[in-house]
Amino acid sequence: MAHFARIENNTVVNVIVVHNNELLVDGVENEQKGRDFCHNLLGGEWVQTSYNNNFRKHYACIGSTYNEIADEFVPPKPEGDFHWDESALRWVASPPVG
Repeated sequence: MAHFARIENNTVVNVIVVHNNELLVDGVENEQKGRDFCHNLLGGEWVQTSYNNNFRKHYACIGSTYNEIADEFVPPKPEGDFHWDESALRWVASPPVG
């Protein structure tokens, strides 16, 4: 099974599971075929995501941001004073000021 995230304004608004049969081209998984399948079924722009974080850094969840330039998903920012640590690829609590 493969997972695809629907993207609107660089934000994930839906994630669905697609059977591998919908992705195969000559027996090899093809992401574009999966994107086209999702678009034809539900409309919109779709990007494959990895449940095991094997690619695109993080699994896409609703509210995640898709960075098209880096081709990666960034999880939603937690409430409070957090900043994105690019080297750790995670949100980190900002130290108190003063």
